[in-house]
Amino acid sequence: MMWMRVWRAFVCAWVAPLSMMASAEAPDWSVGLYAGQYHDTEPAGFLMGRSHFQNQYLLAWTASKTVWRSSTWPLAVELDGMLGQQWGQATLGEVAVAPVLRWSGWPGRDPWPVDLRLAPLGVSYTSSVSPLERGPDGKGSQTLNFLMIEVAVPSGKKNHHEWFARLHHRCTIYDLINNHGANGEDFFALGWRRRF
Repeated sequence: MMWMRVWRAFVCAWVAPLSMMASAEAPDWSVGLYAGQYHDTEPAGFLMGRSHFQNQYLLAWTASKTVWRSSTWPLAVELDGMLGQQWGQATLGEVAVAPVLRWSGWPGRDPWPVDLRLAPLGVSYTSSVSPLERGPDGKGSQTLNFLMIEVAVPSGKKNHHEWFARLHHRCTIYDLINNHGANGEDFFALGWRRRF
């Protein structure tokens, strides 16, 4: 299957060099699922309440590995990958990978732990160009930047399960990747992961 070959290539390209930076502690792995709906503005617009949802949906499998953890700060670097399917106005597959910075140091974390995960630069590839990503000239790109912002809430005393809300964003990085004049796609998603 083409998607599995693409997925393996992305994982091998990122895990091999980053795993050399891993700390002496055993790294954490996780797998999970998330589902979301397309909204018509970039992440900043969504956070400010300026989005409108449209009939395009995403269901994705995600996996991540902790490749580095600070010994003095509540910071970790993870490698996150996703394999998803979109449907609604268009049906297409998506695969993406990005290094993620996890911050686990919010005040009041003990009674209600919350982690923030940020991935500003990654790679996303879709099986076809979505009509939602075409510019005025009708053109677009299958390969774009992958940006992800996530708030995660571990559940249970051992934090083996985690619920999360994710802004899943594909973009041209302000026309650095192409200049078709399209924003890319944005999804607000809710998900669950198992850490081991």
